[in-house]
Amino acid sequence: MSESILVVDDQETIRHFLSKALTEEQYSVITAETGADALSLVEKESPDLVLLDLKLPDMDGLEVLEKLREGGNETCVIIMTAYGNVEAAVTAMRLGACDFVVKPVNLEQLTLLVKRELERHSLERELLHRRRVAGEKFSREYVMGESASIRRVYEIAEQVAKSDTTSVLIEGESGTGKELVAHYIHEMSGRWDKPFLDINCAAIPTELLESELFGHEKGAFTDARYQKEGLLEVANGGTLFLDEVGEMGLPVQVKLLRVLERMTFKRVGGTKDLTVSVRIISATNRDLEKSVRDGKFREDLYYRLKVLPICVPPLRERREDILPLAKHFMSHFNKVFHKSFSRIAPEAESILLEYDWPGNIRQLKNLFERIILLESGETVEARHVQLTAGRVAAGALSSLDLLQNILSGNELPEGGLGLERVMEDIEKALIVRASEVCGWNQTRAAALLGIKRDKLRYRMKVYGLKEKEDPARVES
Repeated sequence: MSESILVVDDQETIRHFLSKALTEEQYSVITAETGADALSLVEKESPDLVLLDLKLPDMDGLEVLEKLREGGNETCVIIMTAYGNVEAAVTAMRLGACDFVVKPVNLEQLTLLVKRELERHSLERELLHRRRVAGEKFSREYVMGESASIRRVYEIAEQVAKSDTTSVLIEGESGTGKELVAHYIHEMSGRWDKPFLDINCAAIPTELLESELFGHEKGAFTDARYQKEGLLEVANGGTLFLDEVGEMGLPVQVKLLRVLERMTFKRVGGTKDLTVSVRIISATNRDLEKSVRDGKFREDLYYRLKVLPICVPPLRERREDILPLAKHFMSHFNKVFHKSFSRIAPEAESILLEYDWPGNIRQLKNLFERIILLESGETVEARHVQLTAGRVAAGALSSLDLLQNILSGNELPEGGLGLERVMEDIEKALIVRASEVCGWNQTRAAALLGIKRDKLRYRMKVYGLKEKEDPARVES
């Protein structure tokens, strides 16, 4: 179906002239002689664009435009004005007109302007639709709660998404959902159809983090047998999420600052400046202002990253979210494990509400994953929850979360730690991460882990880890 245009002018010859020209360009054209007719046709026909003359018999074009905008109508309006009345056209732009043309109208310029504005509004409508769909998907699949404080986080994130070049710093404790907020911003932004890549700065040594972010040239260092694109290049046009940015070493901070200032960088071992368009979203559970005072984080980088700050509150400060989240996780893991839990006993609810959740949403999710997997029946009972103030049952957390929980000053879990299982899980996680970082090169991974290659191969065999090729490798 062709796009429709409403031509509003009190002179019949101009209406006919423009109508004929636009029809030849395959547009559907309707016309109006007065402002009142124009307002009526906009409401009935919903044209895609309005060509509006400033001088009309019953009201001027500015009044028509003002009434449209007051009524919430955002249809693109191009003002037509006589030579010498450009000041009124500028006023119209302030009122929300898309553009203006001066009479006598140059048809070639007008058709180009109409095409451009229709394309722009089409993209805007698509983006608005995408944001609505993304918001619905996010609220359905990435539940973080419905409290006033978390709704405020959503609102700020949605506003932040509209400016898709400004850097964002998301602050909050571990497990509060900072990465989900970063995903939400990306999905709601104009970069939604481009890559979203993330990297945990705490999980990679400085020398390897630099290569991961900026890439490297062949021969840049020992074992650099191929050219590799960094995450900044791969994420070009999209979003790069830097998790735990406070753990980034000072040498890498210097290069990141240049990217934020100029959107250019060099690969490790390279001499050519590469230009990218990437939105940087970072997150931290540290007090970065203290890190700045301690000389561990650059002050200029801190302010560059924190142009738009978002703070995600911990679960203990929004207890009204605990039970809705618990029921969501119960429903989710019912589907995953084909179980039929349908309610949480009042005693179990009381325990959940009284607990402080040092691991936040992640801890609550892990608890319900364990319960639904290991237990049976229709009701989550108090004995399943196994939480007491200041303590957490070993099964409620993954091994890595459990370790972090203990190191944060909480007591050892009731019923014992299960040290052997915890150490095995941590060792396996470290081997996998080191192997990923090193492109599954066993020599480099073993060196990174500080063990011999033969021992690495043996431990990989014990954990059932198979050797893989790095799909990002480019021989050159």
